[in-house]
Amino acid sequence: MPLVPFEEITHLFAEFQHAAFRLETRRGYTTDREGERYKAFMRGIDPPPVPDNPWNTNVREKAAQGARFSRVRIVDDPPTDGQRFLMATASSNVAAGEDIRVLSRVVAQSVGLPDYDFWLFDSRLVARMHIDDTDTTIGVELIEDPSAVLAACRARDTAWPLATPSAAVWAQVRSSV
Repeated sequence: MPLVPFEEITHLFAEFQHAAFRLETRRGYTTDREGERYKAFMRGIDPPPVPDNPWNTNVREKAAQGARFSRVRIVDDPPTDGQRFLMATASSNVAAGEDIRVLSRVVAQSVGLPDYDFWLFDSRLVARMHIDDTDTTIGVELIEDPSAVLAACRARDTAWPLATPSAAVWAQVRSSV
């Protein structure tokens, strides 16, 4: 299946009807590391909330329509800098209406979760992220094959009850630093 640039799927985040779920498996992302908020975080500065960025605005609008954004982030023990940054910045997303949870990599591997990132839209379309060794998204594969969609639904349904709300994990991580 051909890969498309991520920018070509952004309309899906506004067009889905019921649920958008993300499984995040990476130890970090280039787009985060290149940003000023990440650089400040690495200098010990807590990332300020960004309630009015386009992502959070869309999450609020979709939540008002009854749709749901959720994600499970797989993290290492101890979490990498990239994973710590994602937990530190999750509060803005959560305040907008996104449910973000964290799952240990050991548990994720023990239950056979995929080792790649994806978005699942309305339990009918999978947007599998193809990410290179530098943590850069090189493209997205859109998949409607029923067996692949079912596998993504099973991954979501397996991960979700095992995961812990991000804020609770972040509080533990912060207190141990």
